[in-house]
Amino acid sequence: QLQVVESGGGLVQPGGSLRLSCAASGGTLANYAIGWFRQAPGKEREPVSCISSGGGRTTYADSVKGRFTASRDIAKNTVYLQMNSLKPEDTAVYYCNARVGLRNYWGQGTQVTVSS
Repeated sequence: QLQVVESGGGLVQPGGSLRLSCAASGGTLANYAIGWFRQAPGKEREPVSCISSGGGRTTYADSVKGRFTASRDIAKNTVYLQMNSLKPEDTAVYYCNARVGLRNYWGQGTQVTVSS
């Protein structure tokens, strides 16, 4: 069974950058659509970005367009989320999701805090 593990979160000042990683085991990420989601305290989980299973299409939430970039390294079986120009409102737990058909696999999340 596929397992995904996020890493790379932390505390960063406004305007700073972080790169999140989503490493997979038990399966090949290239076969899955990979989404990044986030959940801030008191709010619902929301989508941030999605890479299609073939890798040919990547979409972003309006709130992160131009600042975040999702990518994948098939050889490393890892997906990344490069986050630049971070804002306090980006503070949340970020989750990686791998989806194929009706199957969804979630990681445990990684905390991103943007604060001065």
